[in-house]
Amino acid sequence: MVPGSEPTYWCETDTPVGRLLLAGDGHALRRVHFQSGPHPMRPTPEWRAYAAPFAPALAQLNEYFSGRRRAFRLPLAPEGTAFQLAVWEALKAIPYGQTVSYGELARRLGNVGGARAVGLANGANPLPIIVPCHRVIGADGSLTGFGGGLYIKRTLLCLEGAACVADLFSAHEWPQAASGAAMARDAAVARDAAVARGAGATTGADLADPDPRA
Repeated sequence: MVPGSEPTYWCETDTPVGRLLLAGDGHALRRVHFQSGPHPMRPTPEWRAYAAPFAPALAQLNEYFSGRRRAFRLPLAPEGTAFQLAVWEALKAIPYGQTVSYGELARRLGNVGGARAVGLANGANPLPIIVPCHRVIGADGSLTGFGGGLYIKRTLLCLEGAACVADLFSAHEWPQAASGAAMARDAAVARDAAVARGAGATTGADLADPDPRA
């Protein structure tokens, strides 16, 4: 850690879409990472395992997965270029349960024809779920990519009841979810799982542990 810089704290939590890693400086959230995805994040030795600073984020994630929260109210401090920060800010304006295409998002940013650049910035979003990059889809209604895996993107959209074209959840991609009934079932399972167990921190750093910042 650079002398005089803020330390990075982290914790992990189990959710209906798998384990998440949260990281921040003790004041603002900097990262949310899908540990069950193809590229789990390994905290560096300088990071400090301590869950207490993430209590508001954990509570709001639990509310989101149980269907009781549509927007997050948390201090955020993502790091990126000016363009990336503008895209991430625009993502926060996409309403719960709605989707937009990459091209539409580019137009909202005054960058007509910039769908590819927007897609790259969207893919670099360090705060998925909190900053809802899962609400951006292809112009043809296809899921396109998602850092945590397309199944997670699909589950989040189902949880929110997003109105999507039929082939968004095609039997080719998702045999078990080829019907609207199956999509509704998946969303209900996600909500019920959150209600049953909540989003609790599961690092060795319990909420009651001594504050390592002292």
